[in-house]
Amino acid sequence: MDFPSFYMDHLAGGRLIIGLIASLHVLINHPLAVGAYPLLTWMEWWAHKNNRPDIDRLAYRITFIVFIVTTTVGAMTGVGIWLSTSLFAPFAIGSLLRVFFWGWFMEWLVFISEVVLICWWFLSWKKADTPEKKRKHIRIGLALSIMSWLTMALIVAVLGFMMKPGEWSQTRTFLDAMTNPLYAPQLGFRTFIALMMGAVFVWFATFFFTRQKSGLDHEPRRLRSWVVYRMSHVVLVSLLATYLFGTWYWGRIPETMKANSSVALLTQEFMSWHGQFQTLLGWTILVFAAIGLGGLGSSFLIPRWALLIPSFMGIWLLGHFERAREFMRKPWVIGEYMYSNGVHKDELAFLQSEGMLKHATYVKHREVTAANKVECGQDVFMLACSRCHSTTGLNSVLDKFSAMYGTDKSWDSAGMALFIKGMHQTRTFMPPFPGTDQEAEALVAYIQQLRQKPEPLHGVQTTGLTVALPAPAPLKTAEAQARN
Repeated sequence: MDFPSFYMDHLAGGRLIIGLIASLHVLINHPLAVGAYPLLTWMEWWAHKNNRPDIDRLAYRITFIVFIVTTTVGAMTGVGIWLSTSLFAPFAIGSLLRVFFWGWFMEWLVFISEVVLICWWFLSWKKADTPEKKRKHIRIGLALSIMSWLTMALIVAVLGFMMKPGEWSQTRTFLDAMTNPLYAPQLGFRTFIALMMGAVFVWFATFFFTRQKSGLDHEPRRLRSWVVYRMSHVVLVSLLATYLFGTWYWGRIPETMKANSSVALLTQEFMSWHGQFQTLLGWTILVFAAIGLGGLGSSFLIPRWALLIPSFMGIWLLGHFERAREFMRKPWVIGEYMYSNGVHKDELAFLQSEGMLKHATYVKHREVTAANKVECGQDVFMLACSRCHSTTGLNSVLDKFSAMYGTDKSWDSAGMALFIKGMHQTRTFMPPFPGTDQEAEALVAYIQQLRQKPEPLHGVQTTGLTVALPAPAPLKTAEAQARN
């Protein structure tokens, strides 16, 4: 509660921005940086070893696409994750920086090395015109592939820690934080789904660079057959490994988080569709298997347009994995350590006894009174609810209470206050209310006013900083003054 709230009401406080930037980054980084770079390096090595300049030229042309995308959108979204989390979730990113200081330090060194290597590798490709230069160039590509994977490997440790810190909860050591129970299975899952999607991308791009100019031109067909046959092997092996590591990962997730899976995968409105989602997941696996098996038979058995199906399904699968991982850990932002509203687990009982307003910095009032009840309720909402909810925008608190009490009936304030204080018991993805009874009543008063006069809530970027005066010191008695 030591940070002013940068808040965007129509975007559920800003979490949607974090989610969109992070998802776009993953959808670029995994298939292209982690998946495609090692495959393209391998293609360059194979071409050099077997004297196939046509394969080398194809690898270069595909690398051009990967280079442009990863060094622009990929790099910008990576920086965007830091910027958006610092603005909208400073409490969480601050704690993660303290726990993973050396991990983040190593990740930045690896990231800088990755950027230098990709520029060096791509821009020096055509200059590698002798066997010795080519061998050196291939080693640069190998180093790039390793650095791309290491970047993901370091970040995955943080993502696993946020769901299940493991032994760190007792030891508070960096090594235990890095080697959390979800680290190995999640790293394996992400590695092989990246290779699988990277292989499909290389396969798809090959179709555009191997068009026959005439019926007598057999070189494009020969080159395409070479790529399709080998990428099919990568797809099939990676699919099996993705399934095995995914099963292992699911088995290590805490049972309390698994209970959130139906909401995490589809949202509350579509919880009943959980069975259909599992069916679609099965079809996704079958499509990748069919593409891989089809490619083993003939490079022309799978038409170019058909590759769009696993491409979109891979994006869908990886996107839903990110959504599910983020939501399933609720009510925590860091498992068993920090709730999603930024309250530490160890501070909860203290705040419920003392009150949030008394110990918050950027509020209008320290104590709830009849005169300031609504203003206090607004501050309570900002402190306890705004990380996930809005007032009138996405995931609106008004919509939630309207679904419970109806829009054409009066809302019982006493019942609402009781619900707020006990909601975590029936909705396990909600954190406990971290305030006193008076603060819960103030929050209800604010929501009731919003119902009568809906208006968006503005963050510090619009309203400026507001700091309440410290509570006045108790007046000294005449006897105490005489002693002084």
